[in-house]
Parts: sequence; structure tokens; C-alpha cells
Amino acid sequence: MSRENKSKNIEPEKRDTRKINSKVYFKELAKLQIELVKLQEWIKHENLKVVVLFEGRDAAGKGGVIKRISQSLNPRICKVVALGTPTDREKSQWYFQRYVPHLPAAGEMVLFDRSWYNRAGVERVMGFCNTKQYEEFMRTCPDFERILIRSGIILIKYWFSVSDEEQERRFQSRIDDPTKRWKLSPMDLESREKWLEYSKAKDEMFKYTDTKQSPWYVVPADNKKRARLNCINHLLELIPYKEVEHKKKVLKPRKKEEGYIRPPFSDQTFVPEKY
Repeated sequence: MSRENKSKNIEPEKRDTRKINSKVYFKELAKLQIELVKLQEWIKHENLKVVVLFEGRDAAGKGGVIKRISQSLNPRICKVVALGTPTDREKSQWYFQRYVPHLPAAGEMVLFDRSWYNRAGVERVMGFCNTKQYEEFMRTCPDFERILIRSGIILIKYWFSVSDEEQERRFQSRIDDPTKRWKLSPMDLESREKWLEYSKAKDEMFKYTDTKQSPWYVVPADNKKRARLNCINHLLELIPYKEVEHKKKVLKPRKKEEGYIRPPFSDQTFVPEKY
């Protein structure tokens, strides 16, 4: 089934802040994940090369939507890239060089959990790059992305927009949840004090890199569940696809092994059944 692009611009003041019923959310998510599998098969069938960038403030919900997109897909086709701090060697390279090896081959989709836009955001705000490096990035980034697009890559960029109040609430919930404390790095805590600086950096980034060939799509993300559904739905609408026909698979009867004797269970070490 193909999907038409019906996306519309959403003004921040018109965002729907209502909570979504969990039953409705999981029902819609299941439908979208089935369509994602169809999209994956189409990407493989047509030898498409897809890159999706997920950017936004800390705790904006990028990881959550990436998880919901990738969890039902083949990791050999849909790959998630989340690069760590660059090494001294990588710092000496052409800035985009460390990202290029992770770009997709034919029949692959790559999801970047943060990307080369680190230079326009965290590196700029936290002083990890100098003014010359920053200005060079702003000049060359649109050209770099045009090169990717001309090479046949489908490039999609999402910015997850979260309010100051909601980010603070999520930070507090991470502190109180032992399964989420690892998400609060010292960098996150320091960035919390630089809300205005990050806002200015984002506005400047959009000024240079929100181009006709490679636009930014803003995802209102104060409500995580709505953000996930809206982002996945939009992604499906951006890439026209059709359902790939498959021959029905038939499981043949297993062959009986004559004379085979299994070793005794007592010779094996089993995991204790505590549950």
C-alpha cells in the first residue's frame, strides 16, 4: 500500500496537548509498525538509500521514536547510529568524515541518533569547537547534504521540539528512576543551564540548513506518544512505497532422525527457573 504525503505545518500554539489513550496509542503504533515493515521491504526491493536524522534538545524524545521505528525491523536493513565522543584522531579529520562510513548502501536505512549537527548545537554552545570551525560547518553543511541527495540518498531531518517545563519534568523523572539515571550525563545537566543559548543555536542552524532540498521537519514532542505516532506516520508519507509481494512460505515436515540418541539433560547446565 502506498501512502501520499499529507503532512501540514503545525504552529506551536495550535499543538494538541491532550494525552492520548494508551489503548489507542498501542493500536495505532502496531498499525504503523506493520507499515514500517512494508517500507523496509520496499527499500530493500528498490535498492533505496535512506538516511533519517533525529535532533533536538536533551530528553526531547528522539531515542523513544527511534526505538519504536527500529524494534520491528531487520537490523541488517535498518541500522541505528549513535556515535560517541570523537577521538583525538577523529577530531583532526574533515568534520563529516566520521559520519560518512555509516551512510547506507543500496537497500538500507540508517537512523542517526544525533548527527553531524552536533557541531551546530552542543559543540557550539559548550565551546567544543571554535568560531572558525562553526562558521565553516554552516557554510559547508548544505553543500554536503546536497552531495548526499545527488548521490541518490533520501535525506530526512527531524527536530524534536520540547518545552522548558516538559524537559525539566523529564529530567526530574530520570533522577528518580534507577533505570533512567544513565540518561542524565554531566553534559545534560550542564546544558540544562543553557536553555537560551541552545535556542539561539537552533535558530541559527535552521537559518542556514533548513533548505528547499533538505528541509527540517519539526516534531512537537511535549507528548511523547503523540510525537512518536506523528513522526512515524510522517516518515511513511515522505517515502512512497508499495507492498512487496512474497511467495507464501510453507514449512515442510521435519525429517525423522533414525538412530539419533540425545545426550542426557544431566550433562548440561541450565539457567535456574526463578520465574
